[in-house]
Amino acid sequence: MTLDVYSVPLRTRFRGLDVRDGVLLRGAAGWGEFSPFWDYDADESVAWLRAAREAADEGWPDPVRTHVPVNVTVPAVDGPAAHRIVTSSGGCRTAKVKVAERGQTLAQEIERLEAVRDALGPGGAIRVDANGGWDVETAVARLRVLDRAAGGLEYAEQPVPTVEGLAAVRRGVDLPIAADESIRRAADPMAVVRARAADIAVLKVQPLGGVRACLALAEETGLPVVVSSALESSVGLAAGLALAAALPRLPYACGLATAQLLTADVTTAPLLPVDGQIEVRRVDVDPAALDAVRAPDDVHARWSARLAEVEARSTVGR
Repeated sequence: MTLDVYSVPLRTRFRGLDVRDGVLLRGAAGWGEFSPFWDYDADESVAWLRAAREAADEGWPDPVRTHVPVNVTVPAVDGPAAHRIVTSSGGCRTAKVKVAERGQTLAQEIERLEAVRDALGPGGAIRVDANGGWDVETAVARLRVLDRAAGGLEYAEQPVPTVEGLAAVRRGVDLPIAADESIRRAADPMAVVRARAADIAVLKVQPLGGVRACLALAEETGLPVVVSSALESSVGLAAGLALAAALPRLPYACGLATAQLLTADVTTAPLLPVDGQIEVRRVDVDPAALDAVRAPDDVHARWSARLAEVEARSTVGR
């Protein structure tokens, strides 16, 4: 199995990051990606490695659809930038808008949502993602205001950090609630279901251990699923598309258009939306494209050490 490390600047600061990097693994089935965020420790990162190995060594289940509808992701930018992002999104009719950004005001969030609504028009869908940034009282108050500013929200993703808090927010607003971190970083993902804390499950392939693991979890929760990315290269996004393509039901657009947030990619045919959807296909790494984004030696060494540590953890108990 070959190992390459990429490092790509982002167009806009996102999730506290200016650069996205990770490891590409090549196996018998094709390319896989291992790119846990640096706030994931070695034990949490084992699932990310399982997902990469599944992609590289096993491949994925057969799809039941050839294209996946996707949302455009709008970072915590000002109104004019938000408008430009939506209008240049490749025809996306759904937008996921980041809110609860540290240091920003409610007025800035309203401006962003109003700009997105103007760009989408009345028929587009808008969802917000707070990444657990509010407490319950703030979430209930903000979501009522933001729902009006957006001309109606499709749902709110992870408004507060805890399962108990999600359940409280869900009772306090007339708006569907989606759980992300409360599933992918939880010791017990089913706690969300038992607490009736969410209407929608946001599933991400790498943090949850692969496409097959996500399919099993989707069946167990019984909730409608939105497949979202972990801000990967197109190699990692292909796994998300494989999951979305294999789900029996796909009632919502998926958060898999995030290659738009990168300034470059590891392929000459990145997974980008056309008419608001992305074709389901595997991605081959292009040598020239990879050379252009190959990580410097110190970053490569850091990822090599991290991969070795996670591989050692993954064999414990076998």
